[in-house]
Formats: sequence, C-alpha cells, structure tokens
Amino acid sequence: MKFATLDEGGPDGVLLVVSSDLGHAVRADDIVPSLREALESWDHCREALEERARALAEGRVRARVFPLETLPLCACLPRAFQFVDGSAYLAHVERVRRARGAEMPPSFLTDPLMYQAVSDAFLAPRAPIVALDEAHGIDFEAEVGVITAAVPAAADRTTARAAIRLVTILNDVSLRELIPSELAKGFGFLQSKPLSALAPVAVTPDELAPHWRDGRLHLPLVSQVNGETIGRPDAGADMQFGFDELIVHAARTRPLGAGTLVGSGTVANRDEGRGCSCLAERRVLELLRDGRVRTPFLRFGDRVRIETTDGESRSVFGAIEQKVVRAVPPAL
Repeated sequence: MKFATLDEGGPDGVLLVVSSDLGHAVRADDIVPSLREALESWDHCREALEERARALAEGRVRARVFPLETLPLCACLPRAFQFVDGSAYLAHVERVRRARGAEMPPSFLTDPLMYQAVSDAFLAPRAPIVALDEAHGIDFEAEVGVITAAVPAAADRTTARAAIRLVTILNDVSLRELIPSELAKGFGFLQSKPLSALAPVAVTPDELAPHWRDGRLHLPLVSQVNGETIGRPDAGADMQFGFDELIVHAARTRPLGAGTLVGSGTVANRDEGRGCSCLAERRVLELLRDGRVRTPFLRFGDRVRIETTDGESRSVFGAIEQKVVRAVPPAL
C-alpha cells in the first residue's frame, strides 16, 4: 500500500490511499482519519485499507478519485511522537572525519550513531526551507526513513524488522556552521537541526519488493541542487546497519511508540563516483582531492530535489522539491 496525507483539517491531515503508480488517490478517512492514527490502530484498520487500495487499483472505488499531483499534500506523516536519526553509512562518517584529521573509532563498526531529532512537525515535500542567515551553512541531507509500529524495549532484530510499517525518504536539513559549537558542548544537536521534510508518499515494505530486503532499500537516492545532480548513491549498498539494527539500537532501554520515524542518516557509497547526498560531504571530497572547497552551502533561492526511482524510472515516494527562502524575523 501507498499512503499520502491531504492538507486539510487538523495537524495530522486526512489519510489518502495512493495508487501504485502515484497517479491517483482516494480518501480513506472513513476508515481511519489520519496516517498517525492508522499506525496506532494498524491491526484493526489494515484489512480495510488493503481493500481500499485494491479497489483503487481495479477501478471500483465508489468515492471520488483525484489525480495525486493536483492535491495539496502535507508530509506523508505530518508529525510523529518520535524521530530518531542514525548515521548508518560509514563512508559518509569516515570522509567527514578524515577531512579534519580524525580517525574513525572501531566502535562505529558495531555501535550505531543516533540522536533524537525534531518530530513535532515535518515539512511538506514542497514547503520551503526557511532560514535566517546563509552564514549558518544551510545544507540538505537525503535519507531513507522507516515508520514503525509500537516496539517493545530491548526488542530483537526479528521483532524490530516486523515492526517496520512504512518506508519513505526525507530531507534532514542541517545548519552546518552551527553544528561544531553545539557538539563541542557534548550535548547537541538543537539549533543546528531545523525541521526536516518528508516525501509525499509512504510505502509498505511489501510494495517495494524486490528492492526491500535485509532491512534496507536497494534503490538509488537522487539529489539535485538547481537542476545539477549532486549524487545518486544506492541506498542499500554500504549501509553498515539495516533498519532492523537501528530500531534495536533505539529501543535498547525504552519502547518506541507507534509512528516512530527512524532515519538512516545521509546516504553514501564507498564509490565516490556515485556522488553525495549532502553538500558537506561534497565539500569534503573537494578539499581532500583539490586542497580547496568550491561548492558553497545553500543560498536563498536555491532549489533542492530528492527522489527515488525504481528500475523502470518510476518515482517510488514522489519527489521532495524545496526552495530555500529567507525567514522573516518576528516583529518586536
């Protein structure tokens, strides 16, 4: 199944069931009002949602069917009780550390990096990236994310993998120039991590076969800035920890509520020819290769596009397309 959220009503929006080709959608709020509530009552509403998806595919939906592209959409999941973001691609971690002369600790191979991120709101896929100052080092980070059922504390990998309800992609926006001072305190991130954006569509793992296996999405994640392709790494290759392992790590000492978003971290491959999923890494590679940085961070007016396509060049989750705009300071 594929789901989106109509920007209507309250903060959780209205649940939509989306056709496999992302062409059309039908409301499903007569079954369950929102995707958040569907995740919380999955066992009770799953069969009805599956029937709605089959009816849409077979052209026998009695309700009105809308072209998806004409609808005002929120993020597929407009808000969550929890967002934990990992850093599962060690090629990205190693490059960033190498640029500042730091070795990668051996523990990084066995113990995932993870932090608690902003979850009370996610930007819509076409909402602007609003920033106060270009000097903050505005950057995108293209990631894969999974949305879970409730996960008990100390869950094992089998339980964790079974808890993955949905897969999507996201833009984890970062303010790079604010990060060093926050991490130096030993208690970040906060100010350096504004709202992230989610794709318009979230997809059940079974719909992704054969590209979903081993707790990983084996498809390219393409990032562009102003029409220039920055990278297209394979999200399944070189992912040190699968999503089942990331969930186990997050739930080691506490349960995860239904609707928790778990991020993969910036997607990266060891093959530098596949490019990058953020500007910080591209700048690092320039510095290591040429001795100087040529690529600036994002500027006001720049446009970012992030998308995953399948083997037949069809969009899987829809595209994240955002423009960087200057924030208007509140009036005194």
